[in-house]
Amino acid sequence: MSARDNILRRIREANGREGGTSAKEREAILARLEARERGPLPTMDWETVPRFKERCIAMMSTVDEVGSFAEIPRAVASYVQQKNLPASGACWPEFAQLDWAGAGLGVEARPSNGDDKLGITGVFCALAENGTLMLLSGENTHATTSLLPENHIAIVPASRIVRTMEDGWDLLRREHAGLPRQVNFVSGPSRTADIEMTLVLGAHGPFRVHVILLNG
Repeated sequence: MSARDNILRRIREANGREGGTSAKEREAILARLEARERGPLPTMDWETVPRFKERCIAMMSTVDEVGSFAEIPRAVASYVQQKNLPASGACWPEFAQLDWAGAGLGVEARPSNGDDKLGITGVFCALAENGTLMLLSGENTHATTSLLPENHIAIVPASRIVRTMEDGWDLLRREHAGLPRQVNFVSGPSRTADIEMTLVLGAHGPFRVHVILLNG
């Protein structure tokens, strides 16, 4: 008997079960999973975009807004200058054709490496309820670009803001045949208070998260 089988046997015994799952029981389990019933949700009598911005700020992200795709480099340059950050870094390929040089930035469309201080990504979607970004890993959506640099700038189209995490998963199921290798949720800068309850930013990822809301 394998270790896995032994563990499952002990679980069955602890629950008073003698055998494995029958075909009928398995069918019922699969039907329940497929139904994807939602549990209780809080009252959400708020507008999606204002709520998202409010919760981003509460999670220690900063927020800016632009009216068109072409305005993104200017907004990034303004943020970099304001925070006195390096004016170079990596971005997802979807932003490769933007006029980075015209904004005084040296941004390259490639996966981020350990030397980059600035990573610019899009999002799969964003969750208004708690100001969270939902990112999927993939060939053109490199996870390293949001995880390795000290400064993460996320471009969030207003049209991709959903109300809850459940809505985010539903959107993923509709638009993708299967799950990607990684689904990352970003709620502000990386942080920990494990040591003497002292809050430390940048513990396992970026020190800063800056959201640029794309309204166009």
